Amino acid sequence: MPVTAESLIPWCRALVAPEQYPPRMPLEEYLAAIPRLGSFADVPSGTPVLVRGDVDCKPGTSIGQGDIRLRSMVPTLSLGQNRGWKQVIFGHIGRKPEGSLKAVAQRIGELLGTSATLVPDWWDEASQSITESAAAAVHSAPPGSILVLENTRRYPIERALWDATVDDVARLTEPLARFANQCAERIAKVYVNEALSAGSLDTSTTIVPAAMERVALGEYVAVEFDGPMRRCLAAELVVFSGLKADKLDDMEAMIARGTVRWVFTAGSLAMALKKAAARIEGGDFSLGVAEDPAHKGKPYYIPPSRVEQAKGMLLHGRAKGIEFVLPVDFVLADGRVSSTIGAGEQQFDVGPGTSELFELKIGQFIAQKRNHPAGAAPVAFYNGVFGMFEDPRFEEGTRRFSEQLRRMKEAGIEVYVGGGEGGAALEKYGAPDWVTHVFTAGGTVLNALGSKPVPYLQALAMAARR
Repeated sequence: MPVTAESLIPWCRALVAPEQYPPRMPLEEYLAAIPRLGSFADVPSGTPVLVRGDVDCKPGTSIGQGDIRLRSMVPTLSLGQNRGWKQVIFGHIGRKPEGSLKAVAQRIGELLGTSATLVPDWWDEASQSITESAAAAVHSAPPGSILVLENTRRYPIERALWDATVDDVARLTEPLARFANQCAERIAKVYVNEALSAGSLDTSTTIVPAAMERVALGEYVAVEFDGPMRRCLAAELVVFSGLKADKLDDMEAMIARGTVRWVFTAGSLAMALKKAAARIEGGDFSLGVAEDPAHKGKPYYIPPSRVEQAKGMLLHGRAKGIEFVLPVDFVLADGRVSSTIGAGEQQFDVGPGTSELFELKIGQFIAQKRNHPAGAAPVAFYNGVFGMFEDPRFEEGTRRFSEQLRRMKEAGIEVYVGGGEGGAALEKYGAPDWVTHVFTAGGTVLNALGSKPVPYLQALAMAARR
């Protein structure tokens, strides 16, 4: 079912500007629209199946080291092996084109007890086609084979939509359509997404499904979305932190769902709210370098528009009875603890007073939810870390709050960690059983729960409708 350049125009518009172009649906509706792997029960042995894999990792010396994303793929890949499918895994490693999936292919083979063949040169830029050698490798592979296409990001076509705007779409759809059709004609017409973390606008993730005859979510991704992710939609307490203030959009979207009653913040996100809170009370709060226009290009910079956004969020949230718990002190770059941030200064962690406040408020939340109805456990969602926790000078805020995750879990609250740095901090300071669930993809979780749809869910839902 070849896709045309013209038919890709609305498809790409929906991807690059979801706030302007339909279809834009709640998470639940995207999930309802996408088939699961069980729908492939009739796919015969020997059929090539493209698997968008979660391959962006660096395996250690033995199984269990640095390969959690690859291990998440095992149920889907094992099912495909048992069915006799020729599974062709593709995806990226890092952002640099020169990165290689050689070690990843080797570890996939080790996990499955077989060999996984790396296909090095599979796209020819000059002819804009799948290479003869790659097509031959797939065609000649026996049933049950595992092949891994080399790093998709070594080819510019994979990155075509990264910085695209609606105005760019018309000139991009012809090469994108050709790439998708070539994948369908020369590799496979059946497609599985088993890459929870693949939240970027990569062509392999968002455009190739358009040319497929059948698409489905892999076993692990489906379980993550159908279970833990849906539970997070019911979160009553959220903890948001991080370096970038754009997480305000995600927090605002979560609050808009109407279930959130407690909001704990730290990092740049808290800076915008801290300044907004001071202005609501008729004062002001210095953010130091974070509001200095000279630092405008830095990720920690807080533009005035974010402060205004935070002000509206506080006013509307408080009117609905939401309690915002903001930092009261900070650890500055020179290690000093201060309740203020002077010009030229920057905060790198929350201070001990903030940790004490957070612990007090967590206790209040626990007491409030102690007698919850059976089978209706409260939900807490934790995302990000409180400071530059990889530096021992700025880790105490994150370390202390990790204990609060266990405290809530032991009180019968379901605790979900958004992955990324939050997951790394839990691994460093706590243990897996301190929480209910840790996601392996922080960015995807924020998209799913926040302000923007997950691009690959958009693509799969549109492909299923085709």
